[in-house]
Amino acid sequence: MTAPVEPARFVWLASQSPRRQELLRQVGIAFRLLEPDPHEDVEALERPHDHETPAAYVARVALAKAEAARARLAARGGDPAPILVADTTVALGGSILGKPADPADATRMLERLAGRTHRVLTAVAVVRGGRTLRVTSTSRVRFSRLTAGAIAAYVATGEPFGKAGAYAIQGRAAAFVRRIEGSYSGIMGLPLHETTTLLRRAGLRPEPPPR
Repeated sequence: MTAPVEPARFVWLASQSPRRQELLRQVGIAFRLLEPDPHEDVEALERPHDHETPAAYVARVALAKAEAARARLAARGGDPAPILVADTTVALGGSILGKPADPADATRMLERLAGRTHRVLTAVAVVRGGRTLRVTSTSRVRFSRLTAGAIAAYVATGEPFGKAGAYAIQGRAAAFVRRIEGSYSGIMGLPLHETTTLLRRAGLRPEPPPR
């Protein structure tokens, strides 16, 4: 017989993404940051392997981040609350479009996405004790055709950098989007329906809001 999961009042967020913090606040989930130590090479975890599919890639990276966060919390002796990690990638066919390295890279990505439909995959993992729960949300985004001038102006804002696929749907790139199918919050980087479901399974019982 499985022992009941002890209730938790907050979650450790092992992410430096301000968007994921905003999304958790949106649904009233209390969190504390579990940021990487200076010696941790987070970028190395996000490098694709040869011939890796987008779905396999995003799942592998999320699980690698989860294991790193588990070890980090154990080393720091923190409260044994659930740990939340996520990873997002943009896929055009079988190609993985990660974070652009420079303006030319961002321009190339946006040129490829213009006028086409691409997928946004976000894998979410929740760790508590020796248990890891995981799910991947897949959404489809259709971009309008983009002129070279529109792409150049967008890249010049600096918004593409640090974003998978070189764009932020919640920012100026919203004007490029003709249609989405799936989870808007998942495209932002944290699918809230799937995330809250995993957190409840991991024992999260947040305090009710004050009356």
